[in-house]
Amino acid sequence: MLKITGGVLAALVAIIVIALVVLSTVNLNRAKPWLEEKVSTATGRSFAMNGDLSLSWERPGQEKGWRRLVPWPHLRAKDIMLGNPDWAKTGPEMARIAQIDFSINPFKLLTKTVSVNSLIMTEPRLVLEQDAKGRKNWDFPKSESKSNWSFEIQSVAMTQGTLRYVDEAKRADLTARVDTEPDNSMRWQVKGTFNDEQLSGKAHSGALLSLQQKGVAYPIEAELKVGETTITANGTLTDPAQPSALDVKLNIMGASMADLFPLGGVLLPRTPKFSTEGRVVGTLGRDNLRLKYENFKGRVGSSDIGGTLEYDQTSGQPTLRGEVLSQRLVWKDLGAVVGAGDEPKKQKSGEVRQPPNKVLPVAPFKTDRWSKMNADVKFSGKEIIHSDKLPIDNLNTHIKLDKGVLQLSPLNFGVAGGRLTTELKIDGSADPAKANMNVAARGIKLKQLFPKVESMRASLGQINGDAKLSASGNSFAALAGHANGEVKAVINEGTVSEFIMEAIGLNAGRVVVTKLFGDRQVKLNCMATDLNIKDGVMTPQIFLLDTEDATVQVEGNVNLAKETLDLDILPRSKGLRLLSLRSPLYVEGTFKDPDVGVNKTAIALRAGAAVALGTVAAPLAGLLALTHTGPEQDSPCASLVAEARKAPVAPPAGKSAKSSGNHEKAVP
Repeated sequence: MLKITGGVLAALVAIIVIALVVLSTVNLNRAKPWLEEKVSTATGRSFAMNGDLSLSWERPGQEKGWRRLVPWPHLRAKDIMLGNPDWAKTGPEMARIAQIDFSINPFKLLTKTVSVNSLIMTEPRLVLEQDAKGRKNWDFPKSESKSNWSFEIQSVAMTQGTLRYVDEAKRADLTARVDTEPDNSMRWQVKGTFNDEQLSGKAHSGALLSLQQKGVAYPIEAELKVGETTITANGTLTDPAQPSALDVKLNIMGASMADLFPLGGVLLPRTPKFSTEGRVVGTLGRDNLRLKYENFKGRVGSSDIGGTLEYDQTSGQPTLRGEVLSQRLVWKDLGAVVGAGDEPKKQKSGEVRQPPNKVLPVAPFKTDRWSKMNADVKFSGKEIIHSDKLPIDNLNTHIKLDKGVLQLSPLNFGVAGGRLTTELKIDGSADPAKANMNVAARGIKLKQLFPKVESMRASLGQINGDAKLSASGNSFAALAGHANGEVKAVINEGTVSEFIMEAIGLNAGRVVVTKLFGDRQVKLNCMATDLNIKDGVMTPQIFLLDTEDATVQVEGNVNLAKETLDLDILPRSKGLRLLSLRSPLYVEGTFKDPDVGVNKTAIALRAGAAVALGTVAAPLAGLLALTHTGPEQDSPCASLVAEARKAPVAPPAGKSAKSSGNHEKAVP
């Protein structure tokens, strides 16, 4: 048996040696037309071997025993070109290699395996292109016949390699310079444009060969700059060909989180400058993409943030889940998220600039992105940092995005010792977007609502209210300009500063007395508001403030579409005033530049009455003309509070409000 086996092996070796001797005497350039035809037929592209094709022999250093005596064929081909498909815009060539060298293990041929050892490419140039229709130049026709032969590469190296990637849909045109280090690791230098932004970067990664090996942790160290965003990563990717595990430390810095959407498809709001650092773990399989940004921390503007976010694309539609917490949330940074912050110093191409005379944000919602990803994220701000004019303590919300429908349910603020609870839904799948909002205010304390007003510090009054609104529009300004619904609020059985009341009523005598001798509290019988909003115009159906000394009524309207004010404030005193200039006030102008003043016509008429009494009685008569004895009257609070306590109503989004409707009890 041993003799037979030895004889067979000797015969095989002899055949190999004879074949190698024959190949060494053949001019391989004569085979180039045949090779070019075969490759061209298989790829459906033009293929040319413009340079010399040669064969030499080398002894394998990795073999042992008698196998070391058998030389391996070493092939060298110069100036190889593979063409592009007809639709490509990057030129006629997809790939060109100045020189390629490789050796073949002859023993593996006996097992129908083409085993390439030490593949070396000199000055390879490769262009990968994807057009707006999604066609890729690296897609080749699939062979209908299945080959019994297999193919493997033991090692790969390249010098002065160039890779260009063009994606018309993403407006990307990137060029990478690739070189192999002595330890077979790869150095990358990248530059170009992405989404109309300048891109540059560098990376140091493992050997190209390890991309195909299983169980290998492929090292990655990279830095990428796109516009004002910088991303650095340092870690490993296991089984790169079929990723099973990613574990990298990821740092991100940028001008706005919204700029990350074109890079990775993660939908985030526009923010001030930000930076985050954390650990990304997960898988990168084509049908098993799941990444978790664990225990990250960072800053957005002047606010801190931290938490864990998970991006999951295992079921087709990407979903972002997680929880984010800010220990100290700066109100100005939160305003920037909804477009109410300061204008960015650098306006991006295609962005709508906020008009200087507008307050409500006009930047359109990017609803086309809302259908690209689902979201289920909870956000909390434990402490809100703001000016003394904003008595907001904390914030928590649950953000949901499903098939283009955005919900903030709930959106809760701690305000002046009370709570402001909001349920907001915007359907971005409609054009224009349709929105519905319910708001409930409970236990908002007046003395905390106006913390800087000295005379309000002893006030015990509270505000409770409800609002129900619907609208259609593709920006916050457009939604306000097409809003319909009602806003109701009441203050009952509290106290307010007499100084504030007399200031509203413009009772000059009481203002002077109060400022000189202190501020006493005035019993508040009630304040009741019922604001009707129809097609963006807000009209007070009821706006009355009643105290033991005076009543104040508000009439007119506020146009949310034009951002204009046209209100009259009508005070009416109940008792004797020392110096009563109880003329109506007006509030006019715009949200940006309001104008508040006194109805001068009414004051002129009252002053004229004083002059008519004659010169002798002028001092006394003039004083009497400015003094008013208000008739005693029953407080209107019972009926007003009952009306204001009825639940507000709103029509479906996109429909105009009716003049009246049925109500249910809502405000306590």
